[in-house]
Amino acid sequence: MEGGASGSGTSRRRGARHGDRRRRGRPRDRDRRRRVRRHRGAAGGQEGAAGVRVRAERPDEEGRYARRIAGSVARGGGSMTGPKTGPTAGVRAGANAGAGSGTASATGSKAGAKPGTKPGSKPGSKPGPRAKPPSGRKPLGARELALEALTAVEQEGAYSNLALNAALNRTKLDPREAGLATELVYGTIQRRNTIDTVLDTHLAKGAKKLQPWVRSLLRLSAYQLLFLDRVPPHAAVSEAVAIAKRRGHQGVSGLVNAVLRKLAANPGRPTPPTGASAVERIAFEHSHPEWLVREWVRAFGEETAERIAAANNEPPKASARVNPLRIDRDGLIAKLAAEGVEAVPSLVSEDGVVSANGGNLAFTEAFKAGLCTVQDESSMLVAALLDPAPGMRVLDCCAAPGGKTTQLAERMEDKGEIVACDIHPHKKELIDGAASRLGLASVHTVVADAAKLHERFEEGSFDRILLDAPCSGFGVIRRKPDIKWTKTPEDVASIVETQRAILASVSKLLKPGGILVYSTCTLEPSENEAQIDAFLAAHPDYAPDPTMPPGIARETAVRCAAGPGRLLVTPADFGSDGFFMARLIRSSSRSS
Repeated sequence: MEGGASGSGTSRRRGARHGDRRRRGRPRDRDRRRRVRRHRGAAGGQEGAAGVRVRAERPDEEGRYARRIAGSVARGGGSMTGPKTGPTAGVRAGANAGAGSGTASATGSKAGAKPGTKPGSKPGSKPGPRAKPPSGRKPLGARELALEALTAVEQEGAYSNLALNAALNRTKLDPREAGLATELVYGTIQRRNTIDTVLDTHLAKGAKKLQPWVRSLLRLSAYQLLFLDRVPPHAAVSEAVAIAKRRGHQGVSGLVNAVLRKLAANPGRPTPPTGASAVERIAFEHSHPEWLVREWVRAFGEETAERIAAANNEPPKASARVNPLRIDRDGLIAKLAAEGVEAVPSLVSEDGVVSANGGNLAFTEAFKAGLCTVQDESSMLVAALLDPAPGMRVLDCCAAPGGKTTQLAERMEDKGEIVACDIHPHKKELIDGAASRLGLASVHTVVADAAKLHERFEEGSFDRILLDAPCSGFGVIRRKPDIKWTKTPEDVASIVETQRAILASVSKLLKPGGILVYSTCTLEPSENEAQIDAFLAAHPDYAPDPTMPPGIARETAVRCAAGPGRLLVTPADFGSDGFFMARLIRSSSRSS
């Protein structure tokens, strides 16, 4: 009995010990299981949130995403003919040309940045901490992809179009998600000023004190809550919190959750502060820097300035220029229609067509066959204003990526010579490639600094000269919204000096009786009208030429006249890029 009692007691004690271990282990196991469930739930919840969002969105919102992604291929001054920005001759910011927006120098740094500083960072500042990438996984969807692109723009000074395209190519999202990601990137950058003002009311130290990736996450989420009516608030909030948990710590996700829930609880478009001036109101409602709005109000008046600012937040149109050596405009429209693209004649340029249903025209068979070039409607006016004739010798001073160069060759029936110059050796391939695709043999590409072309060519050796000058690019904000946040008045002043040096250099190369066209894709008077006025005052052998050659639609010539031989097209006029151009004639060989 004692043995039995003793054995029974031993068994109970052993069982108790094992039970203690089991009981001690249970909370740990439960925590592990909970973590696994939370991890799985987070992933599943995110997919579920996306599914809810997709079901809730309506066709009109879907159409806007489609227009965004279609327009994004044309960002950069008309896609294949990007704007030139920066204080160095020949520097461009073309989306499909391999260059981004922003002021760039010959060394690739942005204007105003000290040597050795990263583009987009303040001189002497240290880069902020990076977000933790999702371990072993690619971005999960549109929002996380947009976050990667926005953080690259914010932290590394990347160009928005290039950062977005790289992320889209890496992740291969389906078209709907890619459209949403495109909308989030460009929309967030476009509305940054308004978004930051709203976020600052919910952050004790303001948005500027946050880590770059956290600030970008809050911005893109706030954009959805404030400006995208068809995105369910709970989808925007829950996915932002899930991303914050994966990339940061609990405190970050708590902050993101608290701020976004406050925004979601107060739906509706934000309103400007009480008592705001006209400049402050326009800058807030249409999200532009106050200094830039002030310049536009001074130059164009309050009403036009607001129309320009509003137009800058609209997606760019998809347009193309016909190659008349291979097809006429009606024929191109028919070819595109056979591919499912509904194209209509441009109201701005007689050489252009516009896709009524968006789409990337560079992917069409018509483009691949050299029947057209993807180009903005306003950009097409520049070569038309120069109006070269077959057999002439023409100089294109800052030619990359070659859109205007090839248009000149087409207008010359590919007879004569076009010397196309650019300062960057890698841009030569872009120009040569464009000419080859269109079957043009009259284009000869030269790598040279436009400010020193007078040292390379003989005086009076060209019949026509096109100076599509490096500029601030404020006419193409809808394609490159980061321009308005990266450029400063000091940048503009530096660019003006560069333009002046190039114009003085190349003006010596024009024959007496020849035509020079100066153009920019900006609206800044100091880079446009004031620049030409100063040039004419210093060069009495030049005068305005009021001729309006064929190729410029009559309505454009009337509505956009800015003086004898001058055109100024704003984004509010036709929904095309902002461009200035002036046609000048040389009366003698004398030059100051």
